[in-house]
Amino acid sequence: MGAIVKQPRLIEGGIHTDLRGQISFVNGMVFEEIARFYIISNSEEHPLRAWQGHRIDNKYFYCVQGSIRVHFVKVDHWESPSKDLSVENVLLSANESKVLHIPEGYANAIESLEAGSKLISFSTLPLERTAEDDVRFPPEMWPIEYANGNSKF
Repeated sequence: MGAIVKQPRLIEGGIHTDLRGQISFVNGMVFEEIARFYIISNSEEHPLRAWQGHRIDNKYFYCVQGSIRVHFVKVDHWESPSKDLSVENVLLSANESKVLHIPEGYANAIESLEAGSKLISFSTLPLERTAEDDVRFPPEMWPIEYANGNSKF
């Protein structure tokens, strides 16, 4: 019997607006395994934060301001990964209430598409265990392309 292959997935939410204001929600998000969270806001000078790999940590990303594109690759070999891996991406926006779940075994890159964009990153691994999990790769490891086909690196 083969192992279950985990893949990134979107958890859909919604936005309710009435005369009192707005409520953004993601009722399908389960927090049982969440150990911590932090908020990411890239600088305008360096709107791309790439590449962070996670051997055992699961990440859940939720955009609370602006818009952010999250790029990700399934890492084939942690010590010497192929540079030809396929880069996928998902657009997250504060105007759409969605959570992107990236399971363990992936590297991700966070790209701010607007000044002031902010992303909440939920993590399943306690802070004291991050040293055994976190793997950094150079930004040019897996080129990210603009919509017009030009490479960012």
